[in-house]
Amino acid sequence: MKKFNIRKVLDGLTAASSSSSSPAAQVGAAKENDAVPETLQSEHFQLCKTVRHGFPYQPSSMAFDPVQKILAVGTQNGALRLFGRAGVECFCQHESGAAVIQLQFLINEGALVSALADDSIHLWNLRQKIPAILHSLKFNRERITYCHLPFQSKWLYIGTERGNIHIVNVESFTLSGYVIMWNKAIELSTKTHPGPVVHISDNPMDEGKLLIGFECGVVVLWDLKSKKADYRYNYDEAIHSVAWHHEGKQFVCSHSDGTLTMWNIRTPAKPAQIITPHGKQPKDGKKPEPCKPILKVEYKSTRAGDSFMVLSGGLSYDTVGRRACLTVMHGKSTAVLEMDFPIVDFLTLCETPYPNDFQEPYAVVVLLERDLVVIDLGQIGYPIFENPYPLSIHESPVTCCEYFADCPAELIPALYSVGSRQKRQGYSKKDWPVSGGNWGQGTQSYPEIIITGHADGSVKFWDASALMLQVLYKLKTAKVFERARGKEEKANTDIVDEDPFAIQTLCWCPESRMLCVAGVSAHVIVYRFSKQETTAEVQLLEVRMQCDLSDVESPDTAGDQTPTRHSPVNESPQEAEPPAVASTQSAAGGNNSNSSADGPRDNIPCLQVRSSPLKQSPGYQVELLVQLVWVSGEPPQQITSLAINSSYGLVVFGNSNGLAVVDYLQKTLLLNLGTSQLYSPSEPSQRQPCSPRKTRQPSGVLCDSTDGPSAAEERCKSPNSGSTSPCNSDDDRKAKFIEKDSKDNSFSRSRSSSVTSIDRESRDAVCAFCFCETFPRKSTDGTTSPCMLVGTTQGSVILVALSLPHGDDQRLLQPIGISSCGTVARLKGGILTMALLDASGSLLSASHEPWYDPNSSDEEKEKEKSRWRRPASPPSWQEGQDSQFAVLCSEKQAKVLAMPSQTRVYKHNITESSFVLRADVVCMAGTNCIACFCANGHIMTLSLPSLRPLVDVNYLPLTDMRIARTFCFSNLGQALYLTSPTEVQRITYSQETCDNLQEMLSELFTPVETPEAPNRGFFKGLFGGGAQSLDREDLFGETASGKASRSLAQHIPGPGNMEGMKGAASGVVGDLARARIALDERGQKLGELEERTAAMMASADSFSKHAHDMMLKYKDKKWYQL
Repeated sequence: MKKFNIRKVLDGLTAASSSSSSPAAQVGAAKENDAVPETLQSEHFQLCKTVRHGFPYQPSSMAFDPVQKILAVGTQNGALRLFGRAGVECFCQHESGAAVIQLQFLINEGALVSALADDSIHLWNLRQKIPAILHSLKFNRERITYCHLPFQSKWLYIGTERGNIHIVNVESFTLSGYVIMWNKAIELSTKTHPGPVVHISDNPMDEGKLLIGFECGVVVLWDLKSKKADYRYNYDEAIHSVAWHHEGKQFVCSHSDGTLTMWNIRTPAKPAQIITPHGKQPKDGKKPEPCKPILKVEYKSTRAGDSFMVLSGGLSYDTVGRRACLTVMHGKSTAVLEMDFPIVDFLTLCETPYPNDFQEPYAVVVLLERDLVVIDLGQIGYPIFENPYPLSIHESPVTCCEYFADCPAELIPALYSVGSRQKRQGYSKKDWPVSGGNWGQGTQSYPEIIITGHADGSVKFWDASALMLQVLYKLKTAKVFERARGKEEKANTDIVDEDPFAIQTLCWCPESRMLCVAGVSAHVIVYRFSKQETTAEVQLLEVRMQCDLSDVESPDTAGDQTPTRHSPVNESPQEAEPPAVASTQSAAGGNNSNSSADGPRDNIPCLQVRSSPLKQSPGYQVELLVQLVWVSGEPPQQITSLAINSSYGLVVFGNSNGLAVVDYLQKTLLLNLGTSQLYSPSEPSQRQPCSPRKTRQPSGVLCDSTDGPSAAEERCKSPNSGSTSPCNSDDDRKAKFIEKDSKDNSFSRSRSSSVTSIDRESRDAVCAFCFCETFPRKSTDGTTSPCMLVGTTQGSVILVALSLPHGDDQRLLQPIGISSCGTVARLKGGILTMALLDASGSLLSASHEPWYDPNSSDEEKEKEKSRWRRPASPPSWQEGQDSQFAVLCSEKQAKVLAMPSQTRVYKHNITESSFVLRADVVCMAGTNCIACFCANGHIMTLSLPSLRPLVDVNYLPLTDMRIARTFCFSNLGQALYLTSPTEVQRITYSQETCDNLQEMLSELFTPVETPEAPNRGFFKGLFGGGAQSLDREDLFGETASGKASRSLAQHIPGPGNMEGMKGAASGVVGDLARARIALDERGQKLGELEERTAAMMASADSFSKHAHDMMLKYKDKKWYQL
């Protein structure tokens, strides 16, 4: 086998794509082609990211602005996700990519401070639609462990690993000379270092008192004015968090042994109370057994009743395997709330932002590793709020994705109506508490739908209109099959180790609402959309696909198919009248006679279909299930390409063995053919349909495989189609490309295969289909007819003619004829996409039927069926003229053929050093183009029909299997891909969308009045019992504390400084902010003018007084007395 050259692989993945375009010889219709107008120009294109949806991948921290009602989540890769009301989301990224360890809002100021694991802090401006960094500060000598920003303060406390505390002015992002050193904070008699700072907070009633928690268990109450410790509180166990009571007289600490210690600030000798929430209390009064650490505790008070204490962790060690829990202690009651995933952080949401007032908690936001949960504290049982964000994309790993822009308008309401019945019950009746921000004012109003296929066999439909994302409907394809109840019942016929129901690829017709999905267990399911509930048995069709490389010309063996309801009957292809073999036994049990130890498994599907009738709710309902079966001990190959046409009633799928055409209306197999059999047009294959009750006719020329098994990991596949291809230098690159990300693949690959990898690589597999109405041959009678273009991994495009019965009444009675018309073109690399254009360059879409409800009355069905429509036939072909263009795109190049002459009129080499992962013919600015995404990260577009390069942007520096599997283009300049296992990134390549992006994006910051401070009361004001304020400027300013060491931290101005902020702010909020700034500046100038006027008046009064006094003094004196 050819050895992989890793240097060539890396060079191929990183090299910029080179391209060249060359028109072919001017023959036939070339002169006419030159007259096709092309309006697309390079200035119509610009590439930029729009929005990111989904759950933040690997979250690490969280913060909440209680006035703006905005939630911020930081991740381990330096990303920031900000959430407001439903539909208000924002994504930001720190350039360093370091983990975000803590977030702090400048409450109601439209700013956010982030602390990163690389010891840098950043100030983000949230008053613009795309937040930007205003300032950054990078610490050089100390590591940041904790940050605290008091409410309505501009001084940020930063604790370090060395135990010191530094203070930063958040307006200028400069360090103060005021430093709290660890050796001054702890007792002088202490011989050991107290460890990192794990907590900083000021006393709610006295801003001059700072509470500092060290990891070793020491807590210090520091007097900022006198610069000394007032009290020190010592405990034997390490501290994880500290929380104040709002009166400032008590605080609580959580420890590593699962205990909570309650302290009175004036009695540091011992804790006032020690609580072990989940510890077993011994009867002899001894200390409870230690528990797991309590990682965080929050202490919130209420006016009307007992305080709330919320904590995470602290479970006893004997609860091994128990899920993570959040504990809510309210008075004497303790509620333990189990979570589905480990807890990263939690925040208690309160009515007031002031720490010295009754907190009145109403909800708890819990950030989990893979979910975000908000708990309602105001209702009995603590129900959760219904999450309005699209955070369930990763509920099961995404395996494929399709994007449809400008869909029929009635689709989204129809999907929402059936999907609304699937919603869970028992949610809190209150509104979602994270309600800040405003929606964008975009002008784009066309419907957009995203479909995702998942590893558990589910298919989700999402409303993606107006840069938002909302789940519409969820389809569970696994309901069709029996599930194994235990490991001993696991299917021994599975071709994947796990996730046997995972979706491999899908095809959807928005106009007819027909859906077809292919799974990794070599099954295809055809669905119809219905608004009525039904209960019926699953219609099953089993297909036997095989191929023999050593004897491809053998006509003796035919592919088998057996349509049944739920009990398939398998027959041997070598016998004219074979005996029926019932396969109602479980395919997973290993009891089938065909899979016994006496012989190889044969005619067995990989999954067992439900034997009982299937109850199907309104929505997508099974029309037909097609399963590939084992052949002579070898499993069926996974399906790599799929297409459906509702007007013809056909579904076609292909794999490395060949292709099969199924009539889902008659529930029959029309064609089951090896790829090599398509290359001989001199012997067209006419296939007869088979009835479940009749003797089966041979349905294709097939032959057995005699080669030995090999591991599927040795496949040399193109990552976009999963099909096999010849092993050359480009395929070396593709194989390495797949191997690089094989561990992250969402479902396992096949355990066995039918041929060695070398033979597999030399096989020509089917990888693309296109239904169309075109000219089946070069010389024809001048009319088009239904056809199908078949693309292979070796670059061949084969035309197949379809002969449909005339009249709808004959459609269900007569068979469809299928004949191969031979190869129309050959390209380098596997075929990715094919399409047809008319003589004016407009896209000729495949014919389709309008949707009708299959469960409606017969009269309504007939009324709907009478409206079946097909696209108008193009003008009749005249001798010497071509009236269509066939657009063909492969992994390496694109070609345009004139039809029916099949003359190549344009050719373009897309890339030499890499290969194309995804290509689509899309509508853009009222015309069409080819959009391509290459493995080296380039996104490019080509005009049609001339294949003129329009844009070529190096978008992604590296690609991985996840992006290759999910990247897809759509009409109107939209595209998306799965940027992480939990997030979808949407991008646009349209200049118009980029120009309107600012208006389309949502606004995070909205002008809101800060709530009034709590009233101190008459007696507290009289006797000084209220909150004590502190002039921090006098303490931390340069005048009082001096300058900090320059080597301690480096200030880095951000790209979003104040001048940039004023220029970048847009929309209503930006205008209001600028007007507010202008008014402030005008008011300040008017104030200065008023002060100057007052000073001048005072000076004039003084001069008048002095003049009057002088006049009185010398009034009665003579001139000689002066």
